[in-house]
Amino acid sequence: MSSHAVVSIARRVNTRPWSTAAIADAADTTPMELSALGAHVDRCRGSRGRLFALRCAADSLIGFIAPRFVTTAVIVAIVFGIASLVA
Repeated sequence: MSSHAVVSIARRVNTRPWSTAAIADAADTTPMELSALGAHVDRCRGSRGRLFALRCAADSLIGFIAPRFVTTAVIVAIVFGIASLVA
């Protein structure tokens, strides 16, 4: 790599076309942010009605079955087939 290319890359690195919102000081939480976070957590807790555990279980079951849809369909068909032979 030539020295001209190194200087060109160094100029591009030093003059970034973007900036961040980060401040050099340590980030502190303001009382307003804590209040908003508390309101959000209360709202989330309130949305958990009586059937929250049932919805979580259904989501977990769907998450398990969805990637294995064909296998699940075959197993269900076999179970129904065996049930129809027995009955």
